[in-house]
Amino acid sequence: MNNFTSTSSFLLLEFSDMRELQILSFFVFLALYLTALIGNLLIVTVVAVDSHLHTPMYYFLFNLAMSDIGSISVMVPKAMAMSLKNDRSITYAGCVAQVFFHVFFATSGFSVLTIMAHDRYVAICHPLHYERIMHKGACLQMVAIGLIGSLIYTILHTGGTFGNTFCSNIVNQFFCEIPQLIKLSCSGISIMETGFLILAFSLALGYLIVIIRSYVQIFVVVLRIPSSQGQKKALSTCVPHLTVVTMFVASGVLVYARSTAQSSNLDSILSMIYTIIPPTSNPFIYSVRNKEVKTALQNLLRVAISYKNKFKVVL
Repeated sequence: MNNFTSTSSFLLLEFSDMRELQILSFFVFLALYLTALIGNLLIVTVVAVDSHLHTPMYYFLFNLAMSDIGSISVMVPKAMAMSLKNDRSITYAGCVAQVFFHVFFATSGFSVLTIMAHDRYVAICHPLHYERIMHKGACLQMVAIGLIGSLIYTILHTGGTFGNTFCSNIVNQFFCEIPQLIKLSCSGISIMETGFLILAFSLALGYLIVIIRSYVQIFVVVLRIPSSQGQKKALSTCVPHLTVVTMFVASGVLVYARSTAQSSNLDSILSMIYTIIPPTSNPFIYSVRNKEVKTALQNLLRVAISYKNKFKVVL
């Protein structure tokens, strides 16, 4: 095989050779991207504007929405341009940037989900000490530690991936994904990259242990609540979070568990699930079952309509 280490570009996977299907995929990606972007921007806006939502729970939701915006913006616009222009090439620097920001936003998003699980644990299991434990300084510190840790891990993981010698520049995925890039390595998985993959699984396992431990203790406490109404109220704030975590972790684990398997259409489907579906569905999951968010959105809509009417009167 030829050595492609010095290549200036990679070739990504195109969804179809037919121009009609390429245009169709562009509009599908556009619809998903706009849905995710508008939904998460609404969450960011209502949390920032509504003073009733200035609590730890919604501060973490704000950070999750920001991570989702960054995550879906890393690969979807490029996939849209690829379908529209019928050009599946991406520069070497662009590929490095995709890997870097994808890993960073995915890791920081997972860290926020872990912090949210801890927040629900404290709120339900230690309600009398909630304000003392989850004060503003503690919330800022937890998010900052998650971001710094994600940045360090991202730098190491990206460096390890592109430190390999590539024998092909054809990536069997619609974006630069680490498992697919590893398959292009002349020597397979290097010792350094093996260490980073072990670190990745260890990090994910650590997050999962915190999440599982938090919810086991939450369920133990909830089952002790005498009234069924009280149980439903306590669990209502946990169900959206559990749904998001399950969807994100299950698809992500399947993708990385298949990193040594032969590439197939299943890889693209799974990658779309864990990269596009969570950022798109998270705003709906957290708003549909949350009365406070729905009320804040309604208030924001009323204010927007009021300003629109005033602007018409002025004109």
